[in-house]
Amino acid sequence: MVNYGDCIVFLLAKAYQQAHLHLKKHLLPYGLTPVQYLVLEAISEEEGLSATEIGRKVSLDSATLSGILDRLTERHWILKELDPQDRRSLRLYLGEKAKSSREEMVGVRERSNAEILEGFSVEERVLLKRLLKDLSRYGFTDRSI
Repeated sequence: MVNYGDCIVFLLAKAYQQAHLHLKKHLLPYGLTPVQYLVLEAISEEEGLSATEIGRKVSLDSATLSGILDRLTERHWILKELDPQDRRSLRLYLGEKAKSSREEMVGVRERSNAEILEGFSVEERVLLKRLLKDLSRYGFTDRSI
């Protein structure tokens, strides 16, 4: 019998679900999903990137990202412009809607983060962030090959 309470994959999945739902609730008034917000953050960090570059930044495949970019464009969150150096390529920029609500959106993210970490001490918060960053940064080694 599997003890799911000891399974790191299960624990990470449950934590992700809870955090994702929490942020989703905060983003509802803006009509954004957490993944759409993540893409907006990536674009605001460095405007003028291509879809491929954004996909790499946020770890999304091109098919998934394409739909997200289309929805964000349709709802005027972002602008797609032809690359002047390569007319076959598009560059992505924040639309006026995103620019005018950027500060407010950062506040939403910060509020959500604070609420998620509410029950943790300062030391636990620092440790949790460090461990999550390490998991993301270093990945996993497949020793079975």
